[in-house]
Amino acid sequence: MPFSAAETATTPIRLLDADGRFVEDDANAEFAAVARALSDDQLLALHRDMVVTRRFDHAASNLQRQGQLGLWAPSHGQEAAQVGSAHALREQDHVFPSYREHAVALTRGVEPLEILQVFRGNKHGGWDPDERGNTHIYTLVIGSQALHATGYAMGQKLDGVVGTGDPAVDACSIVYYGDGATSQGDVNEAYVFAASNQAPVVFFLQNNHWAISVPVTVQSRTPLFERARGFGIPSIHVDGNDVLASYAVSLAATEAARSGGGPRFIEADTYRIGAHTSSDDPTKYRGEDELAGWVARDPIARSEKYLRSRGVDESWLTAIDQEAEDVAADARRGITGLVGPDAEAMFDHVYREPHPLIDEQRAWIRAYEESYGDSSAADGTAAKGSTR
Repeated sequence: MPFSAAETATTPIRLLDADGRFVEDDANAEFAAVARALSDDQLLALHRDMVVTRRFDHAASNLQRQGQLGLWAPSHGQEAAQVGSAHALREQDHVFPSYREHAVALTRGVEPLEILQVFRGNKHGGWDPDERGNTHIYTLVIGSQALHATGYAMGQKLDGVVGTGDPAVDACSIVYYGDGATSQGDVNEAYVFAASNQAPVVFFLQNNHWAISVPVTVQSRTPLFERARGFGIPSIHVDGNDVLASYAVSLAATEAARSGGGPRFIEADTYRIGAHTSSDDPTKYRGEDELAGWVARDPIARSEKYLRSRGVDESWLTAIDQEAEDVAADARRGITGLVGPDAEAMFDHVYREPHPLIDEQRAWIRAYEESYGDSSAADGTAAKGSTR
């Protein structure tokens, strides 16, 4: 599918308007054809992942307020951008999230409690990417994952899994980050390496309009997708609250990267309805009118209206709502059973293969803990096996 046809569009690519009506014009025609080919089952799967993610997100926010989590980064409002892009990926693609990509993680097979363990402080490194749809662990250092993804993509190219023409082999990497991260040096350096090496990486920017309390209009005087073009990366602007547009655009970008066409950049225009994190108070820096305007563009309501216009049976939507409630209930029940990790767990996912330096460090921490025996040290240091 051509990616360049929509690059000259002056407005974000959109397939569903705020009322859930399918829209088609010269700028989005290539993507509209992709969306129209989706079956009801595929459309319901997109909707399901958005609804489940939001219910899980709300449950996690409440758990943080109850003292069960140390921190939480809400994703309310950004579900369409994430779900649409995640559904465009192949099993062999590698995903590099930041800390708000709950929909992407869940869609790729990360368990809800595995996400909660990160924010509860029960996990040193998250999960094993190999066991969770090649989804790498959350990155809390702003923008650093852009370099991780680019480096991995360079490796994919060197490994010969790009441009073979075999859909079961060809792979790419995709990295997610927000508008605030575009001001980080790591992200811009990633653009340089990706463009110079024609790495098969897709940069997926979720422009939620606020870098904590800094509006995107202050961060950049030009549209953010124009920045990537300056590095020589084909770029596109999409309505991030439109799950169909996100899917179609992401499909084109990932196919281009896998086929050997080099990096691609997507700016998904969306909005963070909640706080930056549970430590933030957005009422201090943004107005109610702005918030209300974006609430009216809710991605889940838009998807639901579209499904109803297609005559999807109401029982399917009800079943999705019930499944979402069950996921949230499981999270609430499971959170109290989470325990702290053994200290050696911090070494588990540093490298895919055994590494002598990691083995040496693991041996050191084991000897250190064993030096205290079975009882607590006099200075209050916890004994081996207890939560630190």
